[in-house]
Amino acid sequence: MISTTLLGQLLRDEMEHPCFIPPGTNRSQSRTLSFLLGGFPAWETTRMWSAVPLCSMYLLALLGNLAVLAIVGSERSLHAPMYLLLAMLAVADLGLSTSTFPTMLRMLWLEAREISFGTCLAQMFFIHVFADIESAVILAMAFDRYVAICHPLRYGSILTNSVTTKICVAIVTRATLVLLPLPILLSQVCFTRVRRLSHPYCLHPDVIKHAESDVRVHSTYGLFVLLSTLGLDLLFVLLSYLLILKTILSVATWRGRLKALNTCLSHICAVLLFFIPMICLSMMHQFIKHVSPQAYTFTANLHFLVPPILNPIVYSVKAKPIRRRMLRMLCQSDKARRGICR
Repeated sequence: MISTTLLGQLLRDEMEHPCFIPPGTNRSQSRTLSFLLGGFPAWETTRMWSAVPLCSMYLLALLGNLAVLAIVGSERSLHAPMYLLLAMLAVADLGLSTSTFPTMLRMLWLEAREISFGTCLAQMFFIHVFADIESAVILAMAFDRYVAICHPLRYGSILTNSVTTKICVAIVTRATLVLLPLPILLSQVCFTRVRRLSHPYCLHPDVIKHAESDVRVHSTYGLFVLLSTLGLDLLFVLLSYLLILKTILSVATWRGRLKALNTCLSHICAVLLFFIPMICLSMMHQFIKHVSPQAYTFTANLHFLVPPILNPIVYSVKAKPIRRRMLRMLCQSDKARRGICR
């Protein structure tokens, strides 16, 4: 039989545990957890002047990607697999930027560093979902380039608009089903009393660092998601470009090789912009224990903030129909530049 002293000690240990719920207390009301956002080491000195460029970056990402969607949607000639995938990439960039920038701006402008547990889980889910969608779209665009270069005569029969639509639906379905368990599992975790994140937004590897209970299942599933989605996508992208390179090298003339390579240049930029920071950030979270906050912040911002800004610029420069239509839109909005459009 357990002694009274031992029973009292067990009760005291349970009450001091972060997940202890007093009798008669509603569990949903008791879990009013919150996290403190980080990511700005020199908080007091950089808060004011950091908000202006961040706001400009967010507006640039919104305008660029919305312009791509408007152009592809309005031009019937652009209703082709390549441009439909570009529109899907713009949707992913819009979702990624909208999931990250507002929290950062709220933190800088309103000095609101605290984020509730539910909001943090929702933000984490959408950030990872749109990142997964962007990764899969980049893979689909690599497949598009592979078919266009390696099997140009069969391009129209292999990649139809119907097939492209099914690919986009499959991409969204995969991202949702694979990542939905993450917030559900985290909602059952007990967290420490000090919960300060390394980034100005919620990421899964960053959140589970503050778990009080055993999170080996969460870490394993997070690593599985990373390898089975973004890791597998990168592997197939590299395989596609190996086949593309083999085909390009078989072309007799240098002019033909450069012309074929030029059609892949904008996609290569998108691959580098997305996957290189992602690999560095994943290595930091999984294998490197002692990393400075500045390195975390810089790498995460490269991964989540830069592609939504630069992708529309890169594709508007390289894709002639997008560039011409975008220039026409700029000219129509400013009558002073009407002479450029002629």
